[in-house]
Amino acid sequence: MRIGPHTLKNNLIVAPMAGVTDRPFRQLCKKLGAGMAVSEMVTSNSLLYGSSKTQRRANHEGEVEPKSVQIAGADPALMAEAARHNVDRGAQIIDINMGCPAKKVCNVMAGSALLQNERLVGDILEAVVKAVPEVPVTLKIRTGWDREHRNALNVLKIAENSGIQALAIHGRTRACGYAGEAEYDTIKAVKGEAKIPVIANGDITTPEKAGFVLAYTGADAVMIGRAAQGRPWIFREIDYYLKTGTHLPQPEVSEIHQVLKTHLQDLYAFYGDLTGLRVARKHISWYTKGLVNASSFRHRMNQLETVVEQMRAVDDFFTQAARASNYLQYEKETLPQALAA
Repeated sequence: MRIGPHTLKNNLIVAPMAGVTDRPFRQLCKKLGAGMAVSEMVTSNSLLYGSSKTQRRANHEGEVEPKSVQIAGADPALMAEAARHNVDRGAQIIDINMGCPAKKVCNVMAGSALLQNERLVGDILEAVVKAVPEVPVTLKIRTGWDREHRNALNVLKIAENSGIQALAIHGRTRACGYAGEAEYDTIKAVKGEAKIPVIANGDITTPEKAGFVLAYTGADAVMIGRAAQGRPWIFREIDYYLKTGTHLPQPEVSEIHQVLKTHLQDLYAFYGDLTGLRVARKHISWYTKGLVNASSFRHRMNQLETVVEQMRAVDDFFTQAARASNYLQYEKETLPQALAA
């Protein structure tokens, strides 16, 4: 798959997720099989460019290319400025957020709320594309703002006319949030009309589901978000399945232990010990979700106040798990949820 001048190693993309797709997570997913990863959204408010949070979100130092930065906002001029600002700092692809359903984003008429104003959609896309002619601009949307107003086909035409070079679609409306099941008929309809690559997103939790969505919609790629939380190796599993029709063995305890340790070390280095410790808690929770004895472990782990204690607790937990089995053991009642998380 190609996006502008960039040829991806496969058609598996990490979805932008606020508070999740920081540089350590993007790097890890790319190492474990993702063809591209999109940053968590960066504000278009220039007053926040100097904040540590905004600077971290746009930090791509040493990252495997291509480097894609997502920007969010509702003012065409500010969005254009944000695009230039991030390209000047190393972004090789600019992605525009018109898919986030969060109230704090939609209440300022950004994210998926923009889908209600197609004229403004066009103004923003044209302004951003014109601002950064040297890099491709992509767009992420939902199928519409509610089930009675699915306007993804209209937005596709606006995007193509504006010079957008790839379109990612989450198979829910803004009103749906993350409730219910994603639908793929709208994505299929968009792909049938599209002249640019279309990326399918929503509820892609297993290799089989990825294969089904690609076949059913005809999409050029799939975008995976929540299913990669605590399971970054899902990308190599899907890649292998799409190529062979068979499954890789389940990761062994020792490998997952090492993946998590590397992830934690990168978080500590990226955020510093205090913030890194806190950010790491949610990742440790995702990695251990559904595992035998994980609930009591997470409770103890969340009380720890130093990175040394946190890493030691992780080592102890996985060492005990390895003694019990070469493979991770899930609580029976939580197995389906753990695999679909």
